[in-house]
Amino acid sequence: MSKKLGDLLVRDNLLATHDLEKAKQDQRKNGGRLGEALVRLGLLDEQQLVNILSKQYGIPAVNLENFEIDPEVVKLVPEDLVHKYRIMPINRVGSTLIVALEDPSNMFAVDDIKFMTGYNVEVVVASASSIKQAVDKHYDSSATLLDVMSNFDLDDLEVVHEADAVSTADLEKAVDDAPVVKLVNLILSDAIKKGASDIHIEPYEKAFRVRYRIDGVMYEEMKPPMKLRNAIISRLKIMASLDIAERRLPQDGRIKLKLSKDKDMDFRVSVLPTLFGEKIVLRLLDKSNLQLDMTKLGFEEGALAAFKDAIHKPYGMVLVTGPTGSGKTTTLYSALAELNTLETNISTAEDPVEFNLMGINQVQMHEEIGLNFAASLRSFLRQDPDIIMVGEVRDFETAEIAIKAALTGHLVLSTLHTNDAPSTINRLLNMGVEPFLVASATNLILAQRLARRICENCKAPLDVPAQALLDIGVAEEAIGSFTCYQGTGCALCSDTGYKGRIALYEVMPITDSLKELILNGASSMELKELAIAEGMKSLRMSGITKLMAGTTTVAEVVRTSVKDN
Repeated sequence: MSKKLGDLLVRDNLLATHDLEKAKQDQRKNGGRLGEALVRLGLLDEQQLVNILSKQYGIPAVNLENFEIDPEVVKLVPEDLVHKYRIMPINRVGSTLIVALEDPSNMFAVDDIKFMTGYNVEVVVASASSIKQAVDKHYDSSATLLDVMSNFDLDDLEVVHEADAVSTADLEKAVDDAPVVKLVNLILSDAIKKGASDIHIEPYEKAFRVRYRIDGVMYEEMKPPMKLRNAIISRLKIMASLDIAERRLPQDGRIKLKLSKDKDMDFRVSVLPTLFGEKIVLRLLDKSNLQLDMTKLGFEEGALAAFKDAIHKPYGMVLVTGPTGSGKTTTLYSALAELNTLETNISTAEDPVEFNLMGINQVQMHEEIGLNFAASLRSFLRQDPDIIMVGEVRDFETAEIAIKAALTGHLVLSTLHTNDAPSTINRLLNMGVEPFLVASATNLILAQRLARRICENCKAPLDVPAQALLDIGVAEEAIGSFTCYQGTGCALCSDTGYKGRIALYEVMPITDSLKELILNGASSMELKELAIAEGMKSLRMSGITKLMAGTTTVAEVVRTSVKDN
């Protein structure tokens, strides 16, 4: 097929010979069909490819975005076949089933469908993205969404604009409609099923969409009708015990769902007033998925030993740094789980408390009444603590109390928002903390990021040019000693090639020589150079280790870390 397609494109002056060669090289490197390579490189758009395949095979081309598909036709083809061959059944005429394929030459798909359904199969060609969209719509969560929507009389629901008066009674009535309840429950349960960490429900001027963050990346899942906007948002606010009449101020709440007799799921709910309505973000907090075994988090052996050594010291400060969503809370909870014994008194100040841990005294912050990190820390010190965990060091007051606690016989764990471990020192100094206090109090600083794991179900070797590996920081002598991999995409990973995440760690113990540099006012770069000379692995080095182990990809290493100078 590839050769014929390439010849046809060159013959019709749609593609230059050298571009064809470039596409073939990309195909050899990344796998897949020639058409996919051409679209990936931007040499053809999807519609051009569909038209050329239609001409090549003499079969009709279909735009699925404008095609209404009967749910009864969808039921004729099993979901696993649809995902396996990337096809979409679109119509039935008598004993003939019409199926859209992105690769019309795939006779295995045609034979399998004939065998499984008992129908004659007629093939049409459609673009890969439109087939995926149709499959998501009819086979995944939105299949139920269609059923839910069919129960609505959309003419009875009107969009309430900012200028309009809001009737709380009307909103409460609307959200009690069974279809709205079903739709909201569907969104929540579908996010759990797909392993999402966050749900974003976003109103815009002419669109209303639901997106999930899965393994750190956002995916659009559905676009409910605009007329349902207020009903959906109000339903979620009622579930989170928030004020549905207040639409001008941010609000925070929590939803608890019982999934089965012994499994609960918590959702942390944040409501933000935007230009075209309230945006709701729900953070999924699944205690059963909380990984508290530090050996499984992604630590290299030496880094784990250094981290354990620091948290088992009787006093001092251990800081975990990284952006929001980089797994800092999981690392801290793992440390607390290891330290949580009958002999220790552990208190935590958190904003918010994400997971309840037995045996640990957890305090939720309430800034509006003056209960902040600094106030909690002062109170903890009157409660005879052994170990204190502070959610975040945000200001000089919190930093000063935390450091004084670390210097007076307490182990203090906390987080900061910095780019790497060495720059954390400068962040503390910029807050106004004296260098001698930072040097004396700090045991260890850990920076981390989360990289996506390659899906084990569709993992395949990938030929990466040596120069590309050198460019990201792989040592010249290591090239050729390991194999790079990628996920080719399958139903298990929703065609992303990734399933789950693994942490990259930069663990910097504060040694005597580093303390001396801190006291002398050294820069972050000088601290980093000395730490690496003493054996610290930077975030990029940790990423390269995971790449060499076949756990993640070059693209993920580049996305989550910066090359060392």
